[in-house]
Amino acid sequence: MSSQEVIVLSVGGVRFVTRASTLQQFPESRLARMVNDDDREFKLVNGEFFVDRDGALFSYIMDFLRTLQVSLPADFSDYQRLQREAEFYGLYPLADILSQEHLLKPKPEVLEVHFSLQEMQAFFRIFGSCSSTIEALAEQITVFTGQQSGQGWNSPFPSQKTLIPLPLERPSHHDMVFQCGTEYSAGDQFVARYVSIKPDNRKLINGTNVLGLLLDTLLKDGFRLISTRTVTSEEKVECYTFERMKRAAGLAIMVNQTPGSSGVAQARRSQVRKGK
Repeated sequence: MSSQEVIVLSVGGVRFVTRASTLQQFPESRLARMVNDDDREFKLVNGEFFVDRDGALFSYIMDFLRTLQVSLPADFSDYQRLQREAEFYGLYPLADILSQEHLLKPKPEVLEVHFSLQEMQAFFRIFGSCSSTIEALAEQITVFTGQQSGQGWNSPFPSQKTLIPLPLERPSHHDMVFQCGTEYSAGDQFVARYVSIKPDNRKLINGTNVLGLLLDTLLKDGFRLISTRTVTSEEKVECYTFERMKRAAGLAIMVNQTPGSSGVAQARRSQVRKGK
């Protein structure tokens, strides 16, 4: 790579090294004109372009030029300042996206756990506003069933008898239903249901223990408990409501370069998931 292809910028005292082609993604921008020596405000000092602007915010601009995607941290709040910086550099497609904060801000994700105890059984229903979270949780939870004798139904650990995994009930993409405990079968035999929640390898039959493990799993996955309430006092259904901030999907810029054009940019929603 020749020295002419490498550009060094000092933005507010923060040093950036990049390709000339990266800065020329948008030919009408001031950064592209700077590379072409067509903007006198950017001074070349000792081989580096000096820019008297915010260096921390410029790191997001560089990420945008390199990926053509707007991807900001979950706790980012300086949308107006970053928009102002984008306008200064003549990156108006980026400035237009930043003006639509609602597309970039993290969205709250809500999840509810309904739990009830009825004699020797515990019933669970989990509802989530994000179907992908429910799908991931369904892959972690497994219910096993098997026969138990009357003398050993309340054992916290399964017997050596073979346990058969059961599919979870999925009334919709947004919820799941399962249960644990025992129910009368015939004679002194009981049908026992155990629940396992990955990465924990235990098979639990006690509903209170399963509830504790489930709540702990959600807390470790970034959720926070925001409320508890009793849904119906007759059936003693308890509801635990959780929330976490889910990052918005990335926004991408499609750049159409045609011969003789100065570059036309169009924003679109990226299908790439940016995490939780």
